[in-house]
Amino acid sequence: MLIRKGILQSLKSVTNIKLGRKAFIDANGMKILYNTSQECLAVRTLDPLVNTSSLIMRKCFPKNRLPLPTIKSSFHFQLPVIPVTGPVAQLYSLPPEVDDVVDESDDNDDIDLEAENELENEDDLDQSFKNDDIETDINKLRPQQVPGRTVEELKMYEHLFPELVDDFQDYELISKEPKPFVFEGKARGPIVVPTAGEEVPGNSGSVKKGAAVKERTSPKGEEAKDDTEGHDRTLPQQLGGQNGAAASAQSFNSDLVKALDRITLQNIPSQVASGLNAGIRKDYGLPLTVLSCTKACPHVAKCGSTLFEGRTVHLGKLCCTGVETEDDEETESHSSAEQASSAEASDGPTLHDPDLYIEIVKNTKSVPEYSEVAYPDYFGHIPPPFKEPILERPYGVQRTKIAQDIERLIHQSDILDRVVYDLDNPTYTTPEEGDTLKFNSKFESGNLRKVIQIRKSEYDLILNSDINSNHYHQWFYFEVSGMRPGVAYRFNIINCEKSNSQFNYGMQPLMYSVQEALNARPWWIRMGTDICYYKNHFSRSSVAAGGQKGKSYYTITFTVNFPHKDDVCYFAYHYPYTYSTLQMHLQKLESAHNPQQIYFRKDVLCETLSGNSCPLVTITAMPESNYYEHICQFRTRPYIFLSARVHPGETNASWVMKGTLEYLMSDSPTAQSLRESYIFKIVPMLNPDGVINGNHRCSLSGEDLNRQWQSPNPELHPTIYHAKGLLQYLAAVKRLPLVYCDYHGHSRKKNVFMYGCSIKETVWHTHDNAASCDVVEDMGYRTLPKILSHIAPAFCMSSCSFVVEKSKESTARVVVWREIGVQRSYTMESTLCGCDQGRYKGLQIGTRELEEMGAKFCVGLLRLKRLTSPLEYNLPSNLLDFENDLIESSCKVTSPTTYVLDEDEPRFLEEVDYSAESNDELEVELAENTGDYEPSAQEEALSDSEVSRTHLI
Repeated sequence: MLIRKGILQSLKSVTNIKLGRKAFIDANGMKILYNTSQECLAVRTLDPLVNTSSLIMRKCFPKNRLPLPTIKSSFHFQLPVIPVTGPVAQLYSLPPEVDDVVDESDDNDDIDLEAENELENEDDLDQSFKNDDIETDINKLRPQQVPGRTVEELKMYEHLFPELVDDFQDYELISKEPKPFVFEGKARGPIVVPTAGEEVPGNSGSVKKGAAVKERTSPKGEEAKDDTEGHDRTLPQQLGGQNGAAASAQSFNSDLVKALDRITLQNIPSQVASGLNAGIRKDYGLPLTVLSCTKACPHVAKCGSTLFEGRTVHLGKLCCTGVETEDDEETESHSSAEQASSAEASDGPTLHDPDLYIEIVKNTKSVPEYSEVAYPDYFGHIPPPFKEPILERPYGVQRTKIAQDIERLIHQSDILDRVVYDLDNPTYTTPEEGDTLKFNSKFESGNLRKVIQIRKSEYDLILNSDINSNHYHQWFYFEVSGMRPGVAYRFNIINCEKSNSQFNYGMQPLMYSVQEALNARPWWIRMGTDICYYKNHFSRSSVAAGGQKGKSYYTITFTVNFPHKDDVCYFAYHYPYTYSTLQMHLQKLESAHNPQQIYFRKDVLCETLSGNSCPLVTITAMPESNYYEHICQFRTRPYIFLSARVHPGETNASWVMKGTLEYLMSDSPTAQSLRESYIFKIVPMLNPDGVINGNHRCSLSGEDLNRQWQSPNPELHPTIYHAKGLLQYLAAVKRLPLVYCDYHGHSRKKNVFMYGCSIKETVWHTHDNAASCDVVEDMGYRTLPKILSHIAPAFCMSSCSFVVEKSKESTARVVVWREIGVQRSYTMESTLCGCDQGRYKGLQIGTRELEEMGAKFCVGLLRLKRLTSPLEYNLPSNLLDFENDLIESSCKVTSPTTYVLDEDEPRFLEEVDYSAESNDELEVELAENTGDYEPSAQEEALSDSEVSRTHLI
C-alpha cells in the first residue's frame, strides 16, 4: 500500500508539467494506470489509490476543443445599436477569421505545478481575508433619490396609472358593506380562481410598436369581445368544467388514436370533440384537440400537420406505434393517485387552454422563427400527486462516470462519434437507424445545439449560447424520440460553465412523456439516475472565459430508462414556462374575473427588440361605490411593485409569479382584503425575448438585463428602461411603492430566501463595528422576510442577506432601493432543487410548492400591513432593535449574497477533485452559516401571527 502510494505521488509530481504528461502518455501510462485502478475498485480500503489514479489520468487526458464551428450562438440578431464597451462590443469586434473555440493555454508549461502548490498550501491562507466586493463607503450606500428623467419625460407613463385619476362614474359598482376580514393562518387547499362563465379568448394579435402601448380598455364590466372571428373553434373553452363520470384512459386513448390524423385544430367535428370530451377527467384538464403526426403509422390514415391557416405551426413529431393502452390492473393502480390529485385540484376553471395557446403562438416572434409547438406546452402540466424526494447520491458515481470518459481515449475503436443533431448545419438530416435516438429543440424556449452519439446508448449534448453571446450554457429544453424500453441511455451535457451545481446534491432534471400525458398523467417529473456534475476535458478558450486561460467546461450527466417504446419525451433543466404560456394565463385570468369586484388591467409596457409585447398587469379591488370617500380610499392605497423572469433560465420565478397572480385574482376573503389594501403593479416577464429564444441569462442584446438598471438604454434594454420609468413616475408623484420584489431562481442553493438592502448590515459585515454603531437605520426591511419565514414552509430566513455589494449595484434590488428610495426592495430567490428545512425538507421542489410560495408572499404582504399599521399596534421601541438578530457569520472570505449562499453545500462523498487540470482558482472553504433567527421554546408555543407580531425585524 505504501509503495503504491509513493509511486502514485511520484507520478502526480511528474505529470504536473507538460513534458511529464507527454512522457506518461507516450509510455502507455494511461492504459496501464486505468487497468490497475479498475482492479482496485472492489476493495474499499484502496479508494485513496483509485482517487489519486483518477486525478493523474484526468490531468493527463488531452484537452479537446468543443466540436463546434464557433462558440457564439447558432442564431444571430442584428441589434439596432452596438454597445461601445462590454462583452457584446468585444464579440462584434472580433475578426471573422478568429477561431474562438480553440484554447490557447496548452502552450503554458508549468502553470499547473505552481497552482498545485497553491492548492496544497490552502490551509495556510490568511483567515482574515477581507471581502473587497462589499461596499464600505457609507455615502455611496445611503439611498439618494435621483429622478433620472424629468417630470415632463415621465408623463409618458400617466396613462398606465388610470387608477389614480378615474372617478368610476361609468362603472357599474355595487355599494356594499365591507366584508369582515378573517385571517387564515394556513392555506386551505389550492388557490381557486373565480369563474365568470364561459371564457372567450382576447385578441392575441400584433401590438403597435412603441413604449407603453395600451392593450385593452379599462375594466368597466363589458363582456370581452371575441377577436378570433374567422377561426372555427368548436372545442369547449373550459376543459375543466365538464361534469359527469369520466371514461377510462384506455377508451380516451383509443378514440384519440382513431381521430389522430384526420382532424386539425382548425376543423374538428363537433361529434368527435364531444366524444373525446367525455373521456377527460375534470382535474387533469387534458387538451381535447388532436395531435398531428408526421410519421406514417399503418393503423392510422394519412394526415396533415398544419395546425392553423396563415403562419404554419406544427406540434412536435409523434413517433407513435399507437397510443399504448394500459391493462386493467395498471389503470386501477393509478386510480388512487388520480383521486388524490383530483382532491387537490382546483375547483375553478383550469388556466390552460391548448386552443388558446396555439392562437397565441401564432403571434410570438422568435429569432429562429419556430414553427413547432412542444407537446408539454400544448398539453399543459399539472403537479403529480406524489412527492419527489431529493435523490441520494450513490457512492463512487462520479468516479465511475469519469472512468467511462477515460475509456474514450483508451478504447477509441469503441467510440461512434456520430453527429445525430446539429443546428449549425441546416441541411443536416436525422439518421433513420432504429437504434438511434432522435432529438429536436426547434420550439419556443428550446435549447439544444448539437448531439453526438458516443456509444450505442450514450450521447454528448451541446447547448446553445445566449443570442449575441458566447457563453451562459445552463438552461436546456429538448425533445427525444425513438427510444427503446429497458435500455439505460446516458446523456452528457458537456459545455456547462458554473463550477458547481445542485445536480451534485440530489437535483434531477425534468422529463415529460407524451405517452404518459395521453394516459391522463400530463406532468413533468424528476427523472434520471447516476447524476453528477464535474469538470471535463473540453477546454474553454480565453474568448469564452473572459480572457482567462486554462479553464474547462463542466459536464452534467444522467442516465434514463424510458418506460415506453417509441415515446416522445422532453427534458428540461427546470419546469418550462414559456412567454406564450404567460400570455395564455393572463387572458384566462382576465376573462374569468368579476369586474364588479376586481380591478384588473392588462396593458403593454413596451415592445421588445424582436417586437413582442411586455405585459404590465394592474390588480386591486374595485371601490365600493363612486362616492368621494370610496374613490379616495381607492386612490390612496399603497403600491406593491412586482417583477419576474429577467433571467430566462429561472423558470421557477414564473411559477412563483403564477401563484401570486392566481391568489390575487381569487375570491377568498383574504385575497379580497389584500386587494382592498394595495394596488399591485406587476411586470410578470421582464425578458420575453430571452424566454422565447431559449436563452439562459441574457436578452437579445447579449447582456444580463439585471445589470442594466443604473443606466438602461431604451433601444437595447426597453423593458428595464420602462419598468424603471414606472417606478420613477411613482416617486415623482409621491406614491413610492411600499414593497418592490423581483422574483428569481437560484441554481446553487436550496429553499426560498430573500436579498434586501441595509446600510448597517453591510458595514457590519466589514467588521467595522464602530462605524456600524453610528448608523441609524429603519429596520423595517426585515419585517417581510421574517413574516414569510413563519408562514411559508419553503422559506428560509437564515439564507437571507441584506448586504449591498459593489458587483450588484446595477441590479434592480439595489437601484430601486438606492435611486428610487424604496426601503423594502428585495430579490426573492427560489431554489431549482429542493428544501433542506421545514415541511418540505428532503423533497425536490415542484410547481405546487412554487405557486404556494407566490400565494404565501401575498399573505405576507397582508400581515405586513396589519403588523406595521400604527392604528392597530403600538409597538415598544425595544422590538425595533435588531442587533441581536444579525446573521452571525465567521466566513473568512467572499460575499454573503454571491459566494456564501452559492457554495455553502457540504462536500459530497467523493472529496477528491477530479479536475481536468490542477490550476483551478482556489476553492474557498466556507464555515457554516450559524443561522439567523431560531424561535425559542416559548415562541414555538405562539401562533404564527403572534410570533410575526413579536419579531418584526
